[in-house]
Amino acid sequence: MSADITDLGHEVFQIDTSMAGYPGITAAYLIRSDRPCLVETGTAPSAPLVRDAVLSLGVSAADLATVVVTHIHLDHAGGAGDIASMFPAAAVVVHHRGARHLADPSRLMASARQVYGSALDTLFGSLSPVPASRLVALEDTGSFVDLGGGRRLSAWYSPGHARHHVGLLDSVSGDLYVGDAAGVYIPSTGDVRPATPPPDFSLPVALSSISLFQSLDPSRLLFSHYGPVSAVAPTLERSAEELRIWVASTREAHDLGLDLDHAVEMVVSRTKSRYASMSAGFESINSAESNVAGILHWLGKLDSDSGPAAPGPAAGPAAPGR
Repeated sequence: MSADITDLGHEVFQIDTSMAGYPGITAAYLIRSDRPCLVETGTAPSAPLVRDAVLSLGVSAADLATVVVTHIHLDHAGGAGDIASMFPAAAVVVHHRGARHLADPSRLMASARQVYGSALDTLFGSLSPVPASRLVALEDTGSFVDLGGGRRLSAWYSPGHARHHVGLLDSVSGDLYVGDAAGVYIPSTGDVRPATPPPDFSLPVALSSISLFQSLDPSRLLFSHYGPVSAVAPTLERSAEELRIWVASTREAHDLGLDLDHAVEMVVSRTKSRYASMSAGFESINSAESNVAGILHWLGKLDSDSGPAAPGPAAGPAAPGR
C-alpha cells in the first residue's frame, strides 16, 4: 500500500498516514527544505507507510534532519520511535513536557491501554522509545526548528488541548501546523469540532491558544486532522465558537448531575446538527465521549478550586491517543 501524497506548494507535502486503515483523517507533513523535516509521525502502524512516502519524495534515510511532533498523543507521535529508527540522522523534536514520555513511553502506553483495551493495538499500536540522545526539547517561548537556508519553524506553546502541545509556524510558507489546538477539521464538509480530551483541557487556555494562532496571521492552517485550510480567520473563529458551545452544553449536564454516558448523550443531541457528517474514522480520533470527559474533568477541577465539590459525574480516564 502506498501513501496518498499531496503537494501543497513551498516544498510542503501532505502524507495521509491511513491511521487504522481510515483514509483522510490523520496527516503527516514533509517539508523538503535544505534540512528536510517531518511534522507528525502518525501512529506506530503507520510508520512504514510514512517512511516510504518520505523516501518516494527524494529524502533518504540519511537526509531527514528533523522529526517534530506537535504533541505526544499517539495519533501524532505514536510512530516517533519507529521513524527515529528508520531515519537515524534525524533529531526528534517535542515540547519539553513530552520529551520524557518519548524516551520512556511505559506510562503513556499503560494509560492508553487502560482507556482503549485491546482496541489500542488496531488504533494506535505501540510507541517505541526514542533514544534520549536524539531528543530535542522545545521551551515554552523562543524555540524553533532550523529548516536550513534561513527557513525555520517557530514553536508556539499552545497548551489548551494538552500541556505538551505546540503550534509550528513556517517562516517561508506562512503555514501554521495547529496539531489539535484548533480542533479537528473535516475537509469534506468544512466543519470544525473541538478536541477536548482529559486531563489537560481548559477552556480559557484553549481559547487563548486560538487567539495566539490568530495573532500570528498565518497564510494557511495545516491540521493534523485533516489537511490545509486557507480560510484562516473564519476557521479559527469557528474553532472558538465550537469550544464555547460544547462547554456550555457539558456544563449544563454537569450541573444536572448527569453521569458521563448521559452527559455525552445530551451534548451529542445538542451539537450534532452543527456537523454535516462525522465518519467513523473521525469519531475514532475525536469521540464525543472523550471530548465531554475532558470538559467534565476541567469543570470538576473548577469545583475543587472553589470549595467542596458537589456530587457529580466522574470524568473518566485520560485519553492519551487524542
